[in-house]
Amino acid sequence: MRYVLTLLFILILMVTTGFVYGQNLNGAWKLTIQNGKPFTDECIKIYSDSYFMFGMYYKDGRFIKAGGGNYKLNGKSYTETLDFYTTDSTRVRQPVTYTYTVKKDELTIEAPMHGTVLKETWKKVDDTSTELTGAWRFGARVDDNGVAGERRGSASPRQTIKILAGKYFQWAAFNYETKQFMGTGGGEYQVKDGKYTESIRFFSRDNSRAGMTLTFDCRVDGSDWYHKGKGTTGNPVSEVWERIK
Repeated sequence: MRYVLTLLFILILMVTTGFVYGQNLNGAWKLTIQNGKPFTDECIKIYSDSYFMFGMYYKDGRFIKAGGGNYKLNGKSYTETLDFYTTDSTRVRQPVTYTYTVKKDELTIEAPMHGTVLKETWKKVDDTSTELTGAWRFGARVDDNGVAGERRGSASPRQTIKILAGKYFQWAAFNYETKQFMGTGGGEYQVKDGKYTESIRFFSRDNSRAGMTLTFDCRVDGSDWYHKGKGTTGNPVSEVWERIK
């Protein structure tokens, strides 16, 4: 009986304080406080069931840095294993474990980092979903007849991944084996009536692309996502992506 009452008390305490451990982090989060100081630039981090990406940029769209990879939750801690990190490639595939708490719509993470302690607070800015929500791997180019070429697949260390919450997206191209980073971009998107529209907020290869809007024909067929339109250079784009997370 005493055990039951104790357990009940703990559950009530968790509910009333708003603290939750072990939940999924799905959605988009905005960095608001870093090491006790308000974060005044832009940084959005998107989580799917086991994958994440973040992109940091100035308010005028100039790119600062980005990273992404796999993560696992374990009680009061979670571990990130990066597939790419633009400012320090030596951290690729080197797991880092953080303690974390979620209180209502705030995520706080903390971990030793380069001889100091990194502490960040993130505010949830998107917990909606669409048919595209999740993580996708670039599969193949699609020709004018709608036929996809040979798919790269999951075995190759060279990957292009795109992750989407309900209204935020980010993509990145990298090779986790050589630790090479090829590019990333992100922003906000809408999908409606067979049209997928991106509003680009940052693009690592060319800051001038920030602010562009691109619209593609879009359809989901099982675990495949086809889209067709014109990219940031104005050249035709026709691709199929594979759902992975």
